[in-house]
Amino acid sequence: MRVAENLNAALHGVLEADPAAYVIGEDILDPYGGAFKITKGLSSRFPGRVLGTPISEAGITGLAAGLALCGDTAIVEIMFGDFVALAFDQIVNFAAKSCSMYGTRVPMRMVVRCPTGGGRGYGPTHSQSLQKHFIGVPGLSVYEMSPLHDNRAVMNAMLASGEPSVFFEDKVLYTRRMYDVPDPFRSDMIPAGHTGPGVARVFLDDPEEADCVIIAPGGMVDRVTRAMRALLLDHEITCCLYVPSRLYPFDPFDLTDSGARAVGAGRLGPALRRARAVLVVEEGTAGGTWGSEVAHQIHRLMWRDLRRPVAQVNSVGSVIPAAAHLESAVLVGESTIYDAVLEALRD
Repeated sequence: MRVAENLNAALHGVLEADPAAYVIGEDILDPYGGAFKITKGLSSRFPGRVLGTPISEAGITGLAAGLALCGDTAIVEIMFGDFVALAFDQIVNFAAKSCSMYGTRVPMRMVVRCPTGGGRGYGPTHSQSLQKHFIGVPGLSVYEMSPLHDNRAVMNAMLASGEPSVFFEDKVLYTRRMYDVPDPFRSDMIPAGHTGPGVARVFLDDPEEADCVIIAPGGMVDRVTRAMRALLLDHEITCCLYVPSRLYPFDPFDLTDSGARAVGAGRLGPALRRARAVLVVEEGTAGGTWGSEVAHQIHRLMWRDLRRPVAQVNSVGSVIPAAAHLESAVLVGESTIYDAVLEALRD
């Protein structure tokens, strides 16, 4: 199954299980089924609960927040994630605060889906990764789609939390196959308990013996695993990749086993302690990012064990060109990650 099909199945599942659930967005009705065909078949199967709207991101998101406030479930599709900036006020000043500002806890079952990221030549206003602008907002959770996480579990976790969530979906993943990692690597899942669907892990043999630990959101999986394979073949460097589904709130102990959390040892798992380098990789530009928050938390908990500071890998601080060769020079790619690992391991 491809990632787009898995996400489509997740939306079908939500509408089937919850008669008070709505999907709202521009051009999402059949036969078009959305700009990336994620909502294909929904309006035919659930007429009246899949609502096509005019072009007004603020209006769409305000409608969804109102439905959630009244006890319904609302999933919004922003056609391109860049335009979630137009809904920032409704998300941050209305939806996120509605959980707790009325004197009693109010569940807000609301998900704002944002097709995001570059790599498809869409240019400066249709290719950005704006995750960092939603990190640190009280009452708001931030997730990123991953080919290693079942979107049905992720969607259920977002809605069960009772808080509005922004779900970033890297567009290049839609055509990728679920759970597909290159040889000779394999993947597994670290259960995350109450914090969501868990953290996926990609490794060679023993994840606790990797030379380098890389932490990255779902949109980076293909690029990171290709770099990991090249590093293994060229330099016999082994890497272990951790992929959290929930970016914020971020619990660093999700990267380890439950024992470390229980004893409160102030340390993370042996893989991070033993690694010669730790990198955080994301497509967004540097400055106040999810990656910087992760690096800060790891450094705070592991400063006695780290051999060197946690390295951060970001795209160039620039608008994103439409021309393929210029776009690839700006965005984080396989070669960017490859070079960053070599630099981090240089003695």
